[in-house]
Amino acid sequence: YTRVDLMLKGEFNFSTNKNCSDSQIEPLKFLKDAYVVVIENGIFIEGSSNLQNLPEGLTICSLVDAVKSNSPVFEKHYAQYAEVNTDPFIALNTAMTKDGVFIHVAKNVVIEKPIHIVHLSTAFENTIIHPRNLIVVDENAQAKIIESFETVDSKAKVFSNALTEIVVDQQAIVDHYKIQDESELGYLMNTTQVIQQKQSVFSTHTFTLSGSFVRNNLTLVLDDEYIESHLNGLYLTTGDQVVDNHMVVDHRKPNCNSNELYKGIIDGKSTATFNGKIFVKKDAQKTNAFQSNKNILLSETGTINTKPQLEIYADDVKCSHGSTTGKLDADSMFYLRTRGLSMDSAKKLLMHAFASEVVNTIKIEPLREYVEEKISKTFE
Repeated sequence: YTRVDLMLKGEFNFSTNKNCSDSQIEPLKFLKDAYVVVIENGIFIEGSSNLQNLPEGLTICSLVDAVKSNSPVFEKHYAQYAEVNTDPFIALNTAMTKDGVFIHVAKNVVIEKPIHIVHLSTAFENTIIHPRNLIVVDENAQAKIIESFETVDSKAKVFSNALTEIVVDQQAIVDHYKIQDESELGYLMNTTQVIQQKQSVFSTHTFTLSGSFVRNNLTLVLDDEYIESHLNGLYLTTGDQVVDNHMVVDHRKPNCNSNELYKGIIDGKSTATFNGKIFVKKDAQKTNAFQSNKNILLSETGTINTKPQLEIYADDVKCSHGSTTGKLDADSMFYLRTRGLSMDSAKKLLMHAFASEVVNTIKIEPLREYVEEKISKTFE
């Protein structure tokens, strides 16, 4: 449904310059009690990051340093899951990436504080960047990872072709959040590849708040038994914005559960796409897989393309998928108006209520408050 070539028109330069000042970066570190990694134009900026007093068992460093250190964990997992032959943007990132972050949580280590990766894009001429991350959470370990994407003080188009690989070892628990706020000059191709092992729990939450063009490719591979996966997303589009969410959940082994809930609010002439695909392979008996996409169209010119899909090759499973698209409920609007609310206030209240089901899945309270504030500004 999405013409990717639209964002590739024109010439692009390869920039790795540091253009943001510390005063511009500090407000983007919206979690006060977190380990913060700053990546500007695809380059790990150690001086702007907050990585003091890392606990034992937690490694955070640039990809460049990970290569130099000959880390066996890095060597084992880097570029092993996002296959270059399946997607041209994975191939482009693999060929052109210069830096990013490597995060490793050792066996049995529980990281209490969130790890916040701040992706900054800024350019004075059309620029393409290729940040790349590798996150490995070992057996019985726990971590909370936040990735935020911001375009700051740009004078030209910035195309960010970002790729994150996440390894969730057996009995590990990982909460993953993406906050995408790329402004009108931001063009984001965001690929996330996740591999889960036995009895692991992985939750991912994607919030797309702005950006001229945003494409999210999210693939989860459930590669053993008794795995649990949760995929939640909220996208708010307006103007001529294009937001495309494409998810694949690959059930390969028996006795696993996945739940998928994505909601969208579409306004103006914007276009949103939801394409969720669940594979249940022949050996994946006793699978429970559920998928839901719900949308509200606020304008006559907005477009939503929704395509939930199931491919089931096992015979003892519970799977469902569904999609709904409509306008704000007229009866609810009437009820609120009779209680003294203005038309705008009633609309905002109903939109907040619609979005809250996804927002309330955020387990980190300061992050939830930040997202709620951002959403409120969007509705103004």
